[in-house]
Amino acid sequence: MMRFTVAVTVVVTVTLVGRAADAPLTLVTSMVLPRVEGRIDHLAFDVATQRLYVAALGNNTVEVLDVKAGTHLRSLPGFHEPQGIAVAADAKVVAVANGEGEGIQLLTADDNRSRAAVKLGDDSDNVRYEAEAKRLYVGFGSGALAAIDPAAAKTLGQVELAGHPESFQLERSGTRVFVNVPTVNQIAVIDRTAMTVIATWPVTTAKSNFPMALDEANHRLFVGCRLPSKLIVLDTDSGAVVAKIDISSDADDLFYDAKRHRIYAVCGEGKVDIIDQTDADTYKILAKIDTAGGARTGFFIPAQNELLVAVPRHGSQGAQIRVYDIE
Repeated sequence: MMRFTVAVTVVVTVTLVGRAADAPLTLVTSMVLPRVEGRIDHLAFDVATQRLYVAALGNNTVEVLDVKAGTHLRSLPGFHEPQGIAVAADAKVVAVANGEGEGIQLLTADDNRSRAAVKLGDDSDNVRYEAEAKRLYVGFGSGALAAIDPAAAKTLGQVELAGHPESFQLERSGTRVFVNVPTVNQIAVIDRTAMTVIATWPVTTAKSNFPMALDEANHRLFVGCRLPSKLIVLDTDSGAVVAKIDISSDADDLFYDAKRHRIYAVCGEGKVDIIDQTDADTYKILAKIDTAGGARTGFFIPAQNELLVAVPRHGSQGAQIRVYDIE
């Protein structure tokens, strides 16, 4: 892949755990986010256009980058604490969830102009898109998950939860949605066809369950907790905990790499923890990659063997997106 590297000096430290091995992540470039201040929340990627969308929450903007060229394209204003973001490629829509304001803003994917808004309520947060059903799912408020038709810009239904939802994952072979609800230390299981809660699984090993990833083939759900900092592995057939492992602090994004049987935990402590999956019930830390303090969100692009990490501005270091090749 051809890239144009921005001149940013970065020192990368890799701590390998166990046997000697090549570094599983290699920093290849850093894309500067000009004039971006404050916290950076979630990211979304459009494979067809190679555009990366960055929810610059503290800046009240959405930053648009060209990952293939390694360049910053534009900064989109007019948002109110943008948190979650998703690309509905077939509908040619980019959905942005506002932490403050009325809900979701829909942009046209071609020119990124504002197209419509869907009113939900305060604290609209994580967003996912189900291409098969052509639906967006958005967690918001003091406890709800909404289904939205992005083409018509209308709410199709919603389900109430016991607290504010954080990360959630859509089951592809079935109709379930697994939702982290950290304020009540539980995972809610939703049937997205009926839009009803069909189960709740208590999280007792640790608290503050924010990020989540899913290994559907092995029926395993990965949940990142902050108090204390642990990765918890659950059986999606029963909700039972089958493994737990210590990780770095302040995790806010988890990604499962089905090809390599790994989990990437992006942690605000300034680490990406790489956890090796020996089998469905056995896990160990493979490596810890130094990033930067506050770098707690990212995006995994399996087709390109890349992990992207969002680094907020700190002192003389400008905000940036770091691109790592995965070995």
